[in-house]
Amino acid sequence: MDPDYNVAPTKDVYAVLDRPLKDAQSPKPVRQLRRLKWGLVPSWAKTPEGGARMINARAETVHEKPSYRRAFATRRCIVPADGYYEWVTASAERDLEVEGKKKRPRKQPYFVLPADGSVFAMAGLYEFWRDRTLPDDHPRAWWATCSVITTEAETSPLAVAPAAGPYALADIHPRMPLMLTPDRWDAWLDPARTDVDGLRELLAPPPAGLMRAYPVSTAVSNVRNNGPELLKELEGPEEGTLF
Repeated sequence: MDPDYNVAPTKDVYAVLDRPLKDAQSPKPVRQLRRLKWGLVPSWAKTPEGGARMINARAETVHEKPSYRRAFATRRCIVPADGYYEWVTASAERDLEVEGKKKRPRKQPYFVLPADGSVFAMAGLYEFWRDRTLPDDHPRAWWATCSVITTEAETSPLAVAPAAGPYALADIHPRMPLMLTPDRWDAWLDPARTDVDGLRELLAPPPAGLMRAYPVSTAVSNVRNNGPELLKELEGPEEGTLF
């Protein structure tokens, strides 16, 4: 799969998971890199249509929501990335949005990434869904899908912030993908760990001050645009912001 600089719901993403290999003699889980469709489809779903709406699961409730609780107990993964995009709405446009005006707000995208250049390891869940309309040997008989877990965005200062703000992740968006630090990877991926309370402890927010953010071109707002130029850091935002 070629590099994707503008991942959108229902696209394929890479994920790391621990699972026995198909047709292997040993039932021991093996760490592997798999391609999953972003947008979780529960195994009991009648159709896959809802997957596009299930790209994120809230850390606070993932253990109890019917769509996620089975996967949370036994099918956990890590979705690696260089970082992620998030959008800030310009102040004048947000006022129109709040007033209920129909004008679509213009938003300034930011790229958020680990300040030390390491991999951004997002906590995720995965599921398998069987399309009963297709025969067993059909290549699309089984869907492998995933969802990214989110938590409240940090209010503490970014490790590196743009000169004119935002100064914290919460200034960009109230939620953020939950980043797993390396010391939690093995425990999170271990399918033998099924203790809900213990697993929830792994979803504690990472230490503050690990991230940086910078403005990027509004071209990323169109999913048809895809290339390394989307990651280019701008000297300032293209759209006015709240800062």
